[in-house]
Amino acid sequence: MKAILSATLVLGLCGLAGAQGDKVDPVGTWKCDYEIGSQKLTATLTIKMDGDKLAGTMSWPDQKDEKLKDVKLKESTLTFSAVRKFRGNEYPLDFTLTIEGDRFKGKSTAKFGGQEFDLEGKRQKKDK
Repeated sequence: MKAILSATLVLGLCGLAGAQGDKVDPVGTWKCDYEIGSQKLTATLTIKMDGDKLAGTMSWPDQKDEKLKDVKLKESTLTFSAVRKFRGNEYPLDFTLTIEGDRFKGKSTAKFGGQEFDLEGKRQKKDK
């Protein structure tokens, strides 16, 4: 009986250790697709390591390399903020993305008015 209990405990702990080893890696260049109204749009998200912290930029067809703020990864959820500049106005946006392998799904919410839209992304290449 003790042998069975010990084996079960060891297998359970090994399974937990293995699951923790499958850490999500957000680093890379991601193509983001989203829709506002009936218009399909794309952006490029680039995430990198800056020392021991995550950093990155977001680029749209008419705005390049906007620095991300407060980039954080908790389990498989990546959060950050960016400012979208459009027609002379600035729109602060908060992003919450759930990463699974080389894909993500998530939402962006405007800090004013709470407008939100869904977005999906695919990793284009892994940075080294």
